[in-house]
Amino acid sequence: MKILSSLIRLRMSAHDAHYAGGLVDGAKMLHLFGDVATELLIRSDGDEGLFVAYDNIEFLAPVFAGDYIEATGRIVSMGRTSRKMEFVARKVIASVALAGQPSAADVLTEPVVVCKASGTCVVPAAFQRVAR
Repeated sequence: MKILSSLIRLRMSAHDAHYAGGLVDGAKMLHLFGDVATELLIRSDGDEGLFVAYDNIEFLAPVFAGDYIEATGRIVSMGRTSRKMEFVARKVIASVALAGQPSAADVLTEPVVVCKASGTCVVPAAFQRVAR
């Protein structure tokens, strides 16, 4: 099996902030993982498929409006219709509050892992268009 992976980078906006202090809801990371999974299924099967379930989710660090997040994923095993995937979201740029400079941000030397997850997607056999 050829290893397939995907990466997306997105800035968290004030619209993404759900809690006081500009804290972003953890569900936003799952939304990003869903987009990564969709790309992986299109690349592997030529169809968007369906996300069936997460079997593990770990929220490891806070995410705030203004942070840049890279979400990555890869297919780790493939059944006839199922695709087991692993995901990681990392903060690569952090918004910082400085007096007199509300738009300040730092590029992080070491990205911070903010969320990890694994789950399963399916592509019905009749919808699979890419030969493996």
